[in-house]
Amino acid sequence: MNQAPLAVVLLSGGMDSCVTLALTLEQGYSIAALHVNYGQHTERRELQSFHDLCTYYNISNKLVVDITHLAQIGGSSLTRADIQVPGAMVEPGAVVHGMNPVGWDSERGTIPNTYVPFRNANILAIATSWAEVIGAHAISIGAVEEDSSGYPDCRESFFKAFEKAISEGTRPGSEIHILSPVIHLRKLEIVREGQRLHAPFHLTWSCYRNEAEACGDCDSCRLRLKGFSEAGIPDPIPYH
Repeated sequence: MNQAPLAVVLLSGGMDSCVTLALTLEQGYSIAALHVNYGQHTERRELQSFHDLCTYYNISNKLVVDITHLAQIGGSSLTRADIQVPGAMVEPGAVVHGMNPVGWDSERGTIPNTYVPFRNANILAIATSWAEVIGAHAISIGAVEEDSSGYPDCRESFFKAFEKAISEGTRPGSEIHILSPVIHLRKLEIVREGQRLHAPFHLTWSCYRNEAEACGDCDSCRLRLKGFSEAGIPDPIPYH
């Protein structure tokens, strides 16, 4: 009997990574779950969601890594107390031509201060090291390009470039590929895919600010609420 191929899933604890996990399982992979603490404000709550999701999906092969140097480097409102996490620029459901729902201006290249500089490259490097050691042939990440905050390290072109770096920098025969199954989905579509796959949204956490009750106002909360609203499904997590 052939053994299922192994994938390292980057599991932040948010709704996108949860649905990515469910989709990766649907594709026939066995799962090794990776979570990274990087000094973010909601670090403890995201870690709780990671462990809860691993329990729900019966994942025992898991790794938690601390890279608090990203907080020391700074440059992001997610890791610095002296930089305010902004509220959303528009109401859920609003349409602003040339911009996504949280202020990414494709012409000017404006990026919100919630961007953690080159975070995904740091996380993918760790995932690659672990994948090479445990014999995984895929790294699955829940990045979203079209309905996100305009982060440059969430673009499909970035993942294709990083996959080339993996090929150049790992042992011959490693053949580690990057999967990004929700990269071109809107939040609405991610919610619907999660519903189809019975993903446990009640165990996930998306808020950038709070750990007890979600604020409902930060970029991440607004995108999440917008997705559930457009899907016609109640968001099961508590809001302030």
